[in-house]
Amino acid sequence: MKIQEHFSLKAYNTFGIEAKAKLFSEVTSLENLKEVYAHYSNEKKLPLGGGSNILLTKNFDGLVTKLNLLGKEVLKEDETHIWLKVGAGEVWHEFVLWAVENGWSGVENMSLIPGSVGAAPMQNIGAYGVELKDVFIELEAWLPEENTLEIFKNTACDFGYRSSIFKKHLKGKAIILNVTFKLSKQPKLNTSYGSIEDELIAMHVSSPSIKDISDAVVRIRQSKLPNPAEIGNAGSFFKNPVVSIETVQDLLKKHPSAPNYKVGDNLYKVPAGWLIETAGWKGRTYDERFGIHKNQALVLVNYKNTLGQEIFDLSENIIEDIEDKFKIELEREVNII
Repeated sequence: MKIQEHFSLKAYNTFGIEAKAKLFSEVTSLENLKEVYAHYSNEKKLPLGGGSNILLTKNFDGLVTKLNLLGKEVLKEDETHIWLKVGAGEVWHEFVLWAVENGWSGVENMSLIPGSVGAAPMQNIGAYGVELKDVFIELEAWLPEENTLEIFKNTACDFGYRSSIFKKHLKGKAIILNVTFKLSKQPKLNTSYGSIEDELIAMHVSSPSIKDISDAVVRIRQSKLPNPAEIGNAGSFFKNPVVSIETVQDLLKKHPSAPNYKVGDNLYKVPAGWLIETAGWKGRTYDERFGIHKNQALVLVNYKNTLGQEIFDLSENIIEDIEDKFKIELEREVNII
């Protein structure tokens, strides 16, 4: 069990924020994890996956464990479907590419989403008309306080929009070890959402395969979102707010072309990026160190040597301004540490 002290987390978060962990360890098995947690039972704990959905606002005064729990296994299959068990530490996009290469459909629309497989259920990640819950069967998690292993079926995860039980009352209480997916051997392509169809036309593809869908999504995301390896970011910083029909009607009085999408009885989703851009935030920079990305108003960026607290304060200012201008409250998608 190798433990490092005062360890820099800059390379372990996609924002590229410099923050230090009092203690740091990489674990490759549940046994490793239990051992290090038992040895440092009195320390605060922070399990870390791909670091793609966190903002470190200060040093972490406790134990950070990097979860390198790997492995991909075919559990069973029939003529139409295949069941796959994937380690929480696997890179999400690499898992998607593996599925696509084997002709297993269901996750291709979620190509190039950053992060690990274990983080995917926490957020109920989604893109271009598909969400993780659509292909999710179950996950196995360790609950350190009880020292128990539990299986969480789909319904037990309380999946919602970019949310799950693991972001609510089990937040910080369960460590996801592996995830089981059910993918299709008979692809049902989903090309109607966003600009996938336009991208396929640009690619000169008339009869798309799941690889074509994946390639199109990758091209779209690369054109809109900065690469964390080049510009520090955590992808979409805010959720798209879901508001009442009355709020939408008030919005349309002042902004007749405001986009909105019905998502339930008297409930509508309004794109957070549109709100932020309309309010004039898109492309703003501060001391050439941080700001809002020029191509995507949802993405806050660290250009160089930014403090996590500065990014947080910027998000606070945006939330307050949107509330003031539109009477709509934005909610962060990124976890604040």
